[in-house]
Amino acid sequence: MGFSDILYEIRDDVAWIIFNRPAKHNAFTTNTLKELCQGLENAELDESVRVVVLRGAGDKAFCVGGDEEESKEGGYSREMNYWHTKAHTRIRGLSKPVVAAVNGWAIGGGHILHVLCDISIAAETAKFGQMGPKVGSFDAGFGAAYLARVVGEKKAREIWFLCRTYTAAEALEMRLVNKVVPIADLDAEVTKWCGEIKELSPYALKFLKHAFNADTDHMLGFETMSESAVSLYWDTQEAINIKNRFREKKRRAK
Repeated sequence: MGFSDILYEIRDDVAWIIFNRPAKHNAFTTNTLKELCQGLENAELDESVRVVVLRGAGDKAFCVGGDEEESKEGGYSREMNYWHTKAHTRIRGLSKPVVAAVNGWAIGGGHILHVLCDISIAAETAKFGQMGPKVGSFDAGFGAAYLARVVGEKKAREIWFLCRTYTAAEALEMRLVNKVVPIADLDAEVTKWCGEIKELSPYALKFLKHAFNADTDHMLGFETMSESAVSLYWDTQEAINIKNRFREKKRRAK
């Protein structure tokens, strides 16, 4: 399968999946999520692949969530929701470690993708945050429940209830990422971590990942319920008003 929205590269037994829409700050479309799932499946089935890396093209953004063009009529499609959930479960279910190389903005749905990775290494210039309540949307599945496991209940509620933006240093302090390095050193640092992982038993790491996931796998129920709920919410007058207000603020800021 050829890809248009991602790059898929094998480098020394590491699969690099790169969101390749830099002009859109690597925002994902339905097609992007389809390709992400296919890339993850390719990595799963390739026995030579030991680690998977998710990254954004360029140095501005890792991923800023869903492309606004797909939600301009009010919300995202049922198909988008399907592939959105599928991407989350593929990252968690992959039998190999997944490392997020956060090279810039990780916002909204993009932020959730990095949270779901097993390890996150961030550039000093990276920025993190959730946007849903600002734009008439939300993720009450892994995006909320699993985030609370990562940073704690109080911080997770702050992240969602205030929709602030956090620096890489702040992300490290709240244990949202594992390490922060200069942007020029990001790929080298990620490669170093992958090299250390490759020295270990793949069978052992596979079962350790399943063990880590076991305690939170019930959150998939929240995920599927959330996707259904948010689809209904997008059609409400409240969601439409909030989305329009956000777009007007963006227009005035230009």
